[in-house]
Amino acid sequence: MINPADCKVALLCGGNSNEREISLASGAGALQALEEAGFKVMRIDPSEKSELKILLEEPFDVAFLCMHGKGGEDGTLQGMLEILGIPYICSHPLASAIAMDKGLSKMFYHKAGVPTPCSVTVNKGEDANVEQLVKEVGPRSVVKPATEGSALGIYMTDTPESVQEALAKVHEIDDQALVETFIEGTELTVAVLGNENPQALPVIEIVPRGEFYDFDSKYAPGGSQHIIPARISDDYTALVQDLAVKAHKALGCSGVSRTDVILDTVNGQAWVLETNTIPGMTATSLLPDAARAAGISFPELCTQLIEYALEA
Repeated sequence: MINPADCKVALLCGGNSNEREISLASGAGALQALEEAGFKVMRIDPSEKSELKILLEEPFDVAFLCMHGKGGEDGTLQGMLEILGIPYICSHPLASAIAMDKGLSKMFYHKAGVPTPCSVTVNKGEDANVEQLVKEVGPRSVVKPATEGSALGIYMTDTPESVQEALAKVHEIDDQALVETFIEGTELTVAVLGNENPQALPVIEIVPRGEFYDFDSKYAPGGSQHIIPARISDDYTALVQDLAVKAHKALGCSGVSRTDVILDTVNGQAWVLETNTIPGMTATSLLPDAARAAGISFPELCTQLIEYALEA
């Protein structure tokens, strides 16, 4: 157990990624919770070199990461903190990098026996054979950036022409595009807490207002409904929680992760889509919702994450 009053926290948020505004919103939410818990907090924006210097000049006990997207969630910032010798919440550089790459993550899922939809990665500049892609992944697919988060640039496709158009749009924001089999079912997400013996929090069912869980569904007020506990059977709940823990371990995550799952209730199959190593901390974010459902307040959650960081 730590005494928050004796712990100086560097809260990192902002950055230069496409998810800068979401990162700042996460930072604002975490700042309030950390201060409510009694921590001494200094907010730092890694996009400013003058602020990064503060990490060298001030004696911080831990870094609290609210970074989203490239440069903050992909292991680069974590590597810098490793060099500086500052403990930090969430996963180490390698796990962060693997989880950020959706295509690479699937390789680790497969090795661990975690079911995930069929997919093909298409690099920018490649002459993709969309007819062959459709044969591999099926007539309905999801085309999305392989190394971006927050549902940026996701497109639902059902013809070779729509796949081609989606690839062009995704390649405007990412050099790698993932073409993945579309699975129709109940959208779920499961947060996992812990290092050596991680435990799953209650399963959240996501009901987007739009066609699917896109950027607006995630962050716009009223964009989606979070139902806790999810409206699934106890057996399905146990299955999905077990898959989230397996995904957490397969990628080598620590502290916290949040895994998105599609449950095809017709065939009884659950499919892992991706794992997020730095879940959002905004007012509409899923991790704080899941923690509250487990009886953990937002300040208590932030304290717990710092304790995991210091024991790692």
